[in-house]
Amino acid sequence: MCTPTKRTQWREDLQHLRKDHGFSKKVLLNCCLVRRIITWASPNPKDSVEDELELSAVRHRPEGLEQLEAQTRFSRKELQILYRGFKTECPSGIVNEDTFKDIYSQFFPQGDASTYAHFLFNAFDTDHNGSVSFEDFVMGLSILLRGTVQEKLNWAFNLYDINKDGYITKEEMLDIMKAIYDMMGKCTYPVLKEETPRQHVEVFFQKMDKNKDGVVTIDEFIDCCQNDENIMRSMHLFENVL
Repeated sequence: MCTPTKRTQWREDLQHLRKDHGFSKKVLLNCCLVRRIITWASPNPKDSVEDELELSAVRHRPEGLEQLEAQTRFSRKELQILYRGFKTECPSGIVNEDTFKDIYSQFFPQGDASTYAHFLFNAFDTDHNGSVSFEDFVMGLSILLRGTVQEKLNWAFNLYDINKDGYITKEEMLDIMKAIYDMMGKCTYPVLKEETPRQHVEVFFQKMDKNKDGVVTIDEFIDCCQNDENIMRSMHLFENVL
C-alpha cells in the first residue's frame, strides 16, 4: 500500500519535475501507467537508479542510467523516480500482460479494459518477447509525453497495426476503436451507440486510404493525420486512456 509518507514524497517529486523539467501534471496524471508506477515510488531520497540496478534480486536489469538518458527525453531525476515505482510495482524488473490488464481494470472499472490493455501491451513490447522491461516502458513513455508529432504518429500507427505487418486494415482500426469504447463503458456523455465505432472507422479509413487498396500505409496515416484536424483530435483519444 502507498503510505502517507510515500504520497508526500511523490507530491514533492512531482512538484520538482513540473518546476525544473516542464513535466505537465495534467499529462502525467492522464497516463494510467504513470499514475500506478509513481504512486509506488520509494520515498528514500538516498536511493539512486545506479544503486537499484545493482540489486541482484531484480531478474531483469535495465541499461545504465546514462544510456537511458541519451535514448529518452527524461532527466536523471525523472528516470530515478519512474524506476523506483517501476521496481516496487514490478520486482522482477519486467511487466507482463496480466499486470497491464490489472492496471487498466482498476482505472476503468465501469467497462471492459482487457482487450485495449492487450493491444497497448503489444505496442510497448517492442521486441515481442511477451514482457515489457523498464527500457521498453520509458522509451514509449518518452515518445508519448515528449516526442515530436511525427514520433507520436509513428507510435500510434504501431498501436493500430495489430499484426505488425506494416499496414493498418479497416478491421484492425475497428478492433482498436471498439476496445477503447468497451473500456470507457458508460462513462461517456452522451452515451455512445453500439454502431459509433464502426461509423467513425468508416470515415477515418476512407480519408486515410488514399489509393483505395484496402490498407493504410504509415505514409498515408501520417499524411492524413497531419492534414486533417478532426482526425488528429480523434487519434488523440488513445493518449487520454494510456
